[in-house]
Amino acid sequence: MLPWITLATAEAPGGGTLRLLRRGEEFSIRLQGGNELMNSRLGGSEEALATLAMEAMAEKRAPRLLIGGLGMGFTLRAAQRVAGPAARLVVAEIVPELAGWAREHMGAVFGDCLEDPRVEIRIGDVGALIRSAEAAHDAILLDVDNGPDGLTARATMRSMMSPALPPRGGR
Repeated sequence: MLPWITLATAEAPGGGTLRLLRRGEEFSIRLQGGNELMNSRLGGSEEALATLAMEAMAEKRAPRLLIGGLGMGFTLRAAQRVAGPAARLVVAEIVPELAGWAREHMGAVFGDCLEDPRVEIRIGDVGALIRSAEAAHDAILLDVDNGPDGLTARATMRSMMSPALPPRGGR
């Protein structure tokens, strides 16, 4: 078995170090201590999340989608496959280095998805973007399997997202 090679590191929000690792054609992003946050071989749930959201907005001529986190790009690429030419796909990424890693180290994973004119990468906290006045999206996708408890508490989530989404899905 091939060994993991560290390609890059970055400071994680809240402390600790993120490491981008490669083993052959496989990539992994891990938090200090070994906790794997993302892997280039495991993207089924992210793809399903984006596909379901975009299909639910199929009647909209120019759907606006906000994705919380770039990760390995699974959610973004799945949304791109389903989205029409007038869609707007915004990805909020809190770790600035991740967008650089996508371009510099993981081109085989990302392809040219970041060059798509429908895509905008916003460096910053997705929560802050949701709360901002410019947060007018038809859907907000948060893949939260790694546990931002404060963000996902039911009451917190509802109060934060309601102003950022159209009532009952309409504009």
